[in-house]
Amino acid sequence: MAAIESAPDEHTPIAVIGAGVAGIGLAVSLRAAGFEDFVILERAADLGGTWQANTYPGCACDVPSQLYSYSFAPNPDWSRTYGRQPEILDYLRGVAHRHDVVRHMRFGSEVHRAQWDEARRRWLVHTGRGVLSADVLISAVGPFSEAKIPNVPGRESFRGTQFHSLHWDHDHDLTGERIAVVGTGASAVQFIPEIAPKARRLTVFQRSAPWIVSRFDRPTLGPERALLRRLPVLGTALRGAYYAGIESFGLVGFVDRRFRHPFQMLSALQLRRQVRDPELRRKLTPDYMIGCKRAIFSDAYYPALTRPDVEVVTDSIAEIRPDAIVTADGSAYPVDTIVWGTGFGAIPQLYDRIIGSGELSVADHYRRRPSSYLGAAIAGFPNMFLTLGPFGAAGNQSAIYMIESQIGYIVDALRTMRDNEIDRVEVRASVQNRFLDEMHRRSRDTVWLGGGCDSYYTTDKGENAGLYPNWSFEYRRRVARFDADSYLLSRRAAHPEPNHAEMSAVR
Repeated sequence: MAAIESAPDEHTPIAVIGAGVAGIGLAVSLRAAGFEDFVILERAADLGGTWQANTYPGCACDVPSQLYSYSFAPNPDWSRTYGRQPEILDYLRGVAHRHDVVRHMRFGSEVHRAQWDEARRRWLVHTGRGVLSADVLISAVGPFSEAKIPNVPGRESFRGTQFHSLHWDHDHDLTGERIAVVGTGASAVQFIPEIAPKARRLTVFQRSAPWIVSRFDRPTLGPERALLRRLPVLGTALRGAYYAGIESFGLVGFVDRRFRHPFQMLSALQLRRQVRDPELRRKLTPDYMIGCKRAIFSDAYYPALTRPDVEVVTDSIAEIRPDAIVTADGSAYPVDTIVWGTGFGAIPQLYDRIIGSGELSVADHYRRRPSSYLGAAIAGFPNMFLTLGPFGAAGNQSAIYMIESQIGYIVDALRTMRDNEIDRVEVRASVQNRFLDEMHRRSRDTVWLGGGCDSYYTTDKGENAGLYPNWSFEYRRRVARFDADSYLLSRRAAHPEPNHAEMSAVR
């Protein structure tokens, strides 16, 4: 192992990276379990994670707010069925302040490097504000934190304004401009209806048409909110109903692909009802099974594309000129502003800077073959846990449900370490490999692999990239308690040598 040169400025028992949905929920659970000595390292100037970073017009959640909220902090006062970004951010701030976890947060503390020190059984964490050591490192970093922009020839030569939806330029006035939107993923589907009325001309460059499902969004009436405040059990019932409805998409994903027909029929009916032009309808009809990519909920997207000043282009982009985008057929589309709605990086850049016991980074590990144990631990990374790791995310359920499941597991692991004076815990490579084999075996007949599309759900080798291929309630059952027998454990002061044969067996 390479020498670790920097001496820490301070020590903390637990260091959490990220003050978003996962970091806040974890902090609340840590305090509830009696852990008070921990820090949360956040690179931004405020909490909120993806809901602090994404501020593009129309930014909202695609899960009903009664379900996209912490189980321990129900909110009867959501203004709409689906919360908008400002309201969700306010909710997260309120939870953090009410549970007194903001004092644990250190803003402007980007992690430049974190490396495991085997001799001291600690993590050495370099941040923009200094160096600290930690007995346990927990990554609570979200999946939508870093913009992805394709390397299109000539992009740097463009003389107009260009930005990614994650870094929306609110100072730039789009009124009367010729705007190009590249990409038709979830973010673009939300902001296109917002900017279309402002544009002189809006050109949408689409690589693959998304499946669009009606959102059924509406304001929550005052009497409804009053009733939810007075009878919390109604909120619990509503949350359960939303959970069951969203979970039913698993019928399409991994139970039997034949169940896709009623879902596809509903989406096709919406397209036929909202788009009358047969040529445009043809462009907007997906050529893969619903569920192969995440379906997008919107009632405003199709109407925005039918405007006379909006055009959908399906030819691939060949190059960008100083004042135009040129497609493969040679057509040039003059534009003043380019908005990149091209999604996010699959692997957070942070993971290139977290180095485990074998000198590999988390990103190295993921690039070889995405794997973890239960989405919460990785062999070769002692005393490290994570949320929404490979096979710890759901393609058909609220992320908060999965995050809370993992938080319970992680806190139980920390409680086990504390109560038994354990100073080193690492998932056994053999256990992780068996779990990985199970995940890929279960994934073979899923729509994610056999639905006829390319998406971030799959790797370059055509394997499941990390979605849990079963019901989310089955996943929660598996992580209901920390299974210590699946881990290599050592007690304080004992310090036996780690089982390197086990670690080298990681695939």
